[in-house]
Amino acid sequence: MDLILINGNIITMNPSYPKAEALAIKDGLFTTVGSKEDVLSFKKNSTEIIDLKGRTLLPGFIDSHIHLVNYGYSLQHVDLNGLTSIDDVIEKMISFIKDQYIQKDKWIIGRGWNQDDFTTKKFPTRYDLDKISKNHPICIVRACGHIMVGNSKALKLAGISKSTLQVEGGFFDLDEEGNPLGIFRETAMNLLYNQLTEPSLDEIKKMILSASNRIVKQGITSVQSDDFDALPGHNFQKVISAYTDLKDSKKLPLRVYQQCLLPTLKKLKHFLQLGYSTGYGDSMYKIGPLKLRADGSLGARTAYLREPYADAPWTSGLPVFMQEELDALIIAAHNGDMQTAVHCIGDKTMYMALQSIEKAQKQNPRNHPRHGIVHCQVTDEGLLHKCKDLDIIAYIQPIFIDSDLHMVEQRLGNTREKSSYNWKNIYNKGISVACGSDCPFATGSPVDQFNVLLGIYTAVTRKDLSGYPDSGWLPDQKLSLMEAIHGFTLGAAYASFDEKMKGSIEVGKLADLVVLSDDIFKVPPDEIKNISVLATFVGGELKYLQNGTCSIL
Repeated sequence: MDLILINGNIITMNPSYPKAEALAIKDGLFTTVGSKEDVLSFKKNSTEIIDLKGRTLLPGFIDSHIHLVNYGYSLQHVDLNGLTSIDDVIEKMISFIKDQYIQKDKWIIGRGWNQDDFTTKKFPTRYDLDKISKNHPICIVRACGHIMVGNSKALKLAGISKSTLQVEGGFFDLDEEGNPLGIFRETAMNLLYNQLTEPSLDEIKKMILSASNRIVKQGITSVQSDDFDALPGHNFQKVISAYTDLKDSKKLPLRVYQQCLLPTLKKLKHFLQLGYSTGYGDSMYKIGPLKLRADGSLGARTAYLREPYADAPWTSGLPVFMQEELDALIIAAHNGDMQTAVHCIGDKTMYMALQSIEKAQKQNPRNHPRHGIVHCQVTDEGLLHKCKDLDIIAYIQPIFIDSDLHMVEQRLGNTREKSSYNWKNIYNKGISVACGSDCPFATGSPVDQFNVLLGIYTAVTRKDLSGYPDSGWLPDQKLSLMEAIHGFTLGAAYASFDEKMKGSIEVGKLADLVVLSDDIFKVPPDEIKNISVLATFVGGELKYLQNGTCSIL
């Protein structure tokens, strides 16, 4: 045996054997799970033994939707989360330029602002950003990742003027005289983004390591990550190479299932022609679904709705694809043995995606292709019934409650609010649920976003991180604790076709583990957010130990 852990409160997530007090690991797999006496009977002279001293141990957490490379990229930028005014944004950006001695003409990027946190509730414009600097091209990305604002220098470099044509799947805002305001939505963001320098292979590797070494500290042992469109240049082969090099050199600290954002039929067909499809790879890095971003976000009012926004009745949001385009992409992926995961926040977009999936399955029936809808925020009974009929996976992000409960009624009105973020209804209908964070595309600190224990807390209490409201938002939609944990373990493993290899502590499965400071089943729900991760193991190897040491080791 390589390793034995004893005297633990081991929650296996295996309904046939839900709790154990000891386990053994060899060659990265669980070999024995049971009583201390039974497990120690396999001890050899070379076996390392860890006394858990009653600590709670769970299967390693799985984040079913994250942007790992983008998070690593964002760590190089100015963090604008939590600022409460445009003036605060300006001040922080100016300080960054001075503190970092940024040379003239070098791009400055900020991310994380949210106009709903501002007292004015207004978007910044190019003219606000011109106050930061006229000598540096500047762009700042909203917390959701669906809106970018550039200053006049950035617009000039991109060749954007009054005569610039709008783009499909997005748009940029104009003033009354038709001049660009510097606000770019959805695909229009690429007009600025494409001016940035494409990172090198080594730079991408550093981003991956910087992000993953932070993520593993939260007990996350696997991620399903949307990375292909994260960087200037949109070079998916370079992203695959970066992950593969790290994996081959055994430097990748967690497992990655790639959600492959390929937004055109040309790119998708090229990808398939190279021999890639869902399942290509190994347990450390594997190709997953075709990822499509079919609409925007509620916060940006670009999520595509059947009816207009309650607080902006002149718009129903923005579809990134027409129905025929979405059909073609999903059918091509389906026929190419790829799973699909479609970003749908608005109910209209969700309807369109389900239509496309249904067409693909009718044309070419496949057994459990495990197509999915990412976010599933604005729903109704008809949409959820269709999800069940099509065996759809619902990728949900419980941490969104922290920010979104404060604006959903404004955006949607009371009636639609009641049928939104209806995760208990999703579970009750027997729809497969996989939980994740969407980090860094949410409000608040990215560390809070991918903290699974905060995600579990918001799922079971329906409260924000300050504890509001007392009884929870839409309290009938609270998940049970076991449902929430299942979403971050077995449910997420199912989304990557890995339920037979991870997501629970069973003999023969990958030895991915998290050790917690407290018994999550004994603390009051409001205190789950205070639980910390003491240690993280991936394949039986220690990847994180709190403060470099803790009482269990």
